[in-house]
Amino acid sequence: MLSDYRLLVLLVAGSLTTMAGGVVAPILPEMVQQLHLDPRLAGNLVSLHCLTIAIFSPLLGILADRIGRVRVLIPSLILFALFGMAGALMNSLGPLLVSRGLLGAASGGIAAASLGLLGSMYEGKARSQALGYATSALTLTGIAFPLLGGLVGAMNWRFAFLLYGLGLPVALLVNLLFNQKQSTKQVSSITTNTKNNLTQVLRYPQIWMLLLIIGLTSVAMYAVVIYAPLYLKKTIGAGTILNGIVLASRAVGAAVVSAVGSRYLAQSLGMTRAIAVGFALMAVTLGTIPFLTQIGWLLLTAILFGVGFGITLPNLYDSLANLAPKELGSSILAAGTGAGFLGQFLSPILLGPVLAFSGMEGVFYAAAGVAALAGFLLFLPKW
Repeated sequence: MLSDYRLLVLLVAGSLTTMAGGVVAPILPEMVQQLHLDPRLAGNLVSLHCLTIAIFSPLLGILADRIGRVRVLIPSLILFALFGMAGALMNSLGPLLVSRGLLGAASGGIAAASLGLLGSMYEGKARSQALGYATSALTLTGIAFPLLGGLVGAMNWRFAFLLYGLGLPVALLVNLLFNQKQSTKQVSSITTNTKNNLTQVLRYPQIWMLLLIIGLTSVAMYAVVIYAPLYLKKTIGAGTILNGIVLASRAVGAAVVSAVGSRYLAQSLGMTRAIAVGFALMAVTLGTIPFLTQIGWLLLTAILFGVGFGITLPNLYDSLANLAPKELGSSILAAGTGAGFLGQFLSPILLGPVLAFSGMEGVFYAAAGVAALAGFLLFLPKW
């Protein structure tokens, strides 16, 4: 499957969405200092794209199903590059926030169209494997892009924004490898029924339950990304390097299992039980973190948490794809992407009061409860 150049290009395109916040996070302190930004507001430069992805990915997914996924993907990649690189020219918070919001909207188009194409290119086991590869790619680039942004930004923080220009050669490759004329012809034959079919599909309670579960998954996952470094700094005095190693361990565990393990577990246990196992592993490891102070055990826990996440997410997306007709793949999978990014955006909003009320330990217990709740929802009637 990985010998298919179209699959590789789609994996690269979809992975650019992790660049949206990953490139800015390591250079934010320099931006705050040199542009004299309010630190309380500047943090929105890292998270605002999550909100606009959540809003625009479902809308652009519907558009992709109506006019063609390639015809949405290529302009989204071009706009991603332009809006992203524009940040290098900004000197105040307002224009920066506008460009970041527009970058998120373009990222929503990339996510919607690339996932829709993946869903339409493969069926059954092959589609499960492709979605597993997509999760792995997103996880690994979630490590690579912050490192690359920090490396390039060390020369000058403005240079880091030029990395968004990668969207331009990827757009060219998509244009070369995908037949837009054939795609347009196929789309024109189903467009008249798409609106009615989408309305019917969205009446399925399973669809909404899956979207809720995907959102809860992101809330629990982002709790580790946001609060684990703070906990490690507080308990063992961890610096940036050690925090990076712990987060990378989580990501590597997720990437490996997403690529090679999630599909086989689903085949052995069934999709619902496999997802439940992933949530159980996430809940147990989150609840264990407050009891750990030795780095070896923390690394093992991070890896196991990543394994649970790597089992859960691709199988959730595969379940979502199984509930939608092929011609609505972009719309339904994009709704899942929107739910996931909305969960990321809401994670600190929901867990922040827990931190104020019961401390860092309470945050991890609450995140464990979120993962357990998501697993419980799998077994409700009409699932």
